[in-house]
Amino acid sequence: MRILIVEDDASIVGALRALLNSEGHDCQVATRQDVAVDMLEQGSFDLALLDVTLEQGTGFGVCAAAQQIAPDMPVIFLTASDDEFSTVAGLDMGAADYIAKPFRARELLARINAAARRAKSGSAVERMSLGNVEIDLAAGVVRKQGRDLVLSALEYRLLLLFAQAKGRLVTRDAIRDALWDAGGEYVSDNAITVYIKRLREKVEDDPSHPKLIETVRGLGYKALG
Repeated sequence: MRILIVEDDASIVGALRALLNSEGHDCQVATRQDVAVDMLEQGSFDLALLDVTLEQGTGFGVCAAAQQIAPDMPVIFLTASDDEFSTVAGLDMGAADYIAKPFRARELLARINAAARRAKSGSAVERMSLGNVEIDLAAGVVRKQGRDLVLSALEYRLLLLFAQAKGRLVTRDAIRDALWDAGGEYVSDNAITVYIKRLREKVEDDPSHPKLIETVRGLGYKALG
C-alpha cells in the first residue's frame, strides 16, 4: 500500500517508516497540515496515519481534508493513551480507527490491514457467502437458510475472514491478526481453537464434521464453502 504518515516526531516517523517498509509498503511523510493536504491533492494514497499535534495545523484538519479529497481512504489516528478527547473526536470525524502511543508493531500492522480490508470490502461488495451462510455487509447481518444467526463481533470478523479466503489456506497467524485488532489483546492458539469451535457450532450443519471450515493440521484452516 501507499501510506501517508502525518507525524512531526522524528523518532516515531523513523520507526513507522522502517516497520511499514519492511512489510513492502511505500511511505510518504508530512510534518505539517498544509503539506499533508497538498500531498493528498497531488497523489493517491491507500491509507493515512495521522498524529493529532503537528508543526502546523492538526491531524483533525488533515482528516477533514481527506474526507473531501479521498473519502474512501481509511484514516487511522495516532493518539496519546490518555487522550480520550482526541480519540472520540477522530472517530466522530470518520476515522477508521485509532492507535494509542506507544503502540506495538504487530498490533499496528494488524489494524492497518484490517482498515484496508474493510475499505476494500465496503467499496467492492455488499454481500458475501460461505456455503449456505449469507453475509449482508451493509446491514451486518448473517443468515443461514433464511434464518438470522447471532454472532459475536469476533465470530463475525472470523466469518468474514473465511468468506474472503474461500479455497485458500488461512493460517493461525492470519486469524490472530484479524482477531487481535478487534479485541485489542493477544490471541492465543487455544483461544483461536475455541473461536473456531464456536463459529462452527453456528454455521455448520454438523459441527463435528465441518464442511465449510476445514482444519489443515499443523497449518491452519481452509474455507470450502
